[in-house]
Amino acid sequence: MTPVQCKMARVALGWGTRDLAKNAGVSPDTIARLERGERLRESTVDVVQAAFENAGLEFIPENGGGVGVRFSKPKD
Repeated sequence: MTPVQCKMARVALGWGTRDLAKNAGVSPDTIARLERGERLRESTVDVVQAAFENAGLEFIPENGGGVGVRFSKPKD
């Protein structure tokens, strides 16, 4: 997950930094540092990404069209 994907995902869900921090179990400062592009532990980025995925988002890797975020298909 890139800093811009983090911002895109928050906007898609209508979450502020504090909402994301609460859902991920990290501090709002950690979210701000992530979105500024500062290096964080991989495990920290993983828990933030998991919070988004649990809320129904998936991350699109760089595949010729650029990185992105989308709502995942509901699982049957």
